[in-house]
Amino acid sequence: MAEEKDNEVVEEVKEENAEPVNQEKQEENAKPSENVEKQEENTDLTELAELTDRYKRLFAEFENYKKRNLKEKENLRNMLVSDIMTSILPIIDNLEKAISAGTTDTAYEEGIKMVLKQLKDVLAFHGVKEIKTVGEQFDPELHEAVSHVTDEKLGKNIIKEEFRKGYIIGTKVIRHSMVIVAN
Repeated sequence: MAEEKDNEVVEEVKEENAEPVNQEKQEENAKPSENVEKQEENTDLTELAELTDRYKRLFAEFENYKKRNLKEKENLRNMLVSDIMTSILPIIDNLEKAISAGTTDTAYEEGIKMVLKQLKDVLAFHGVKEIKTVGEQFDPELHEAVSHVTDEKLGKNIIKEEFRKGYIIGTKVIRHSMVIVAN
């Protein structure tokens, strides 16, 4: 009997000790699943951050592509227009010479002025502008100096006279102005 009581006491002690051990095991079993969830959450956040960064880079790259493509198209257009307009410029020069020569036939002179105006309107429509010369500061990127004179009325490197008009489209010079520079 004493042995039975001792066995019962031992079993009770084992059961009492077993419960907390089982609880600890359950908690330990629960903790790895929480750790796995946290790891999965961290992995998901890392993937989200990587995808967001990749998206932002792709979006910026696409925006740069669109801007570059637009600029290339504009440059190509300006190049084509400048090539065409360069071939028209001598016609404009000759019409201006015809007007400056003068005639007694006013209808003929008015006809030449109308054709010249139409050509200048076409140039303006395509963004071609005349380069300002007389009274302006000499700029070697816009003007071509064919002569240098001394003139006390004008300042240093001021354009005194224009021989041939120059034209520009955007920032590209189609034809430089031929000018006489003072001082």
